Amino acid sequence: MNRAAMIHDLTDAELLTKLADLRQELFNLRFQHATGQVKNPLILNTLKKDIARVMTVMKEREMKLPRNEGKSKAKAKPAATSGGKK
Repeated sequence: MNRAAMIHDLTDAELLTKLADLRQELFNLRFQHATGQVKNPLILNTLKKDIARVMTVMKEREMKLPRNEGKSKAKAKPAATSGGKK
């Protein structure tokens, strides 16, 4: 199960708690990064993306949008016409 699916399965109260926890962890890691104590600085990007995922799910629920089950199929482009300007 990927992160997005796990986040979609959480209740509204759990989403709020998860968002608060992620923001607190990001806050703490920023200080550790500034003092050079973070072993893997890429974790900051991962936390930011997780925060965005949680906020997206919260907004979808607020707007009552249907759950997106994966990537949508690209629409077919119309065929180009062979007649051009001369």
